Amino acid sequence: MVSNSGALSEAFEASYGELRRLARRQLRRLRPGQTLTTTALVHEAFVKLVKGPVTAEDRSHFLALAARAMRQILVDYARRRASGKRGGGARPATLDGDSIPVEALADEMLGIDRALTHLEILDERLARLVEWRFFGGMTEDEVAVAMGVTARTVRRDWQKARAFLFRELSSEAPS
Repeated sequence: MVSNSGALSEAFEASYGELRRLARRQLRRLRPGQTLTTTALVHEAFVKLVKGPVTAEDRSHFLALAARAMRQILVDYARRRASGKRGGGARPATLDGDSIPVEALADEMLGIDRALTHLEILDERLARLVEWRFFGGMTEDEVAVAMGVTARTVRRDWQKARAFLFRELSSEAPS
């Protein structure tokens, strides 16, 4: 069990490579034009974790907590990007060859966060599952251990959660 900042630091160091892999995966969605680096995301997540009282039962639970911290950081980052486009005077950057503005990716991240917040109101377990799989990059088996359920239950819940998010995000899309 990890409950103090010293033990949390040890867990962080032991999981550093895994956390960097998760952060790198998340940041690929925001490139190019974004200024948040893999190292910065991992370190910001750690700072966020040590600021409050944290108790992690095991490795899976620690990764779940880190996934939540990364989600919060990425959503805050997306909010800053979205607010900057409303009169900040900056020209939108585009992805090479795809012509998708980086701000559109920030809007997508905010849409995902809104849908996930709505799902959390309806079914907290499904919301945690999405957070851990999408933002944390956890496998079905890791999520199953963290939730105390079977991998089969995780697969079923993942299908339900994805269907819910698809409906939510489709209803937000402009016609």
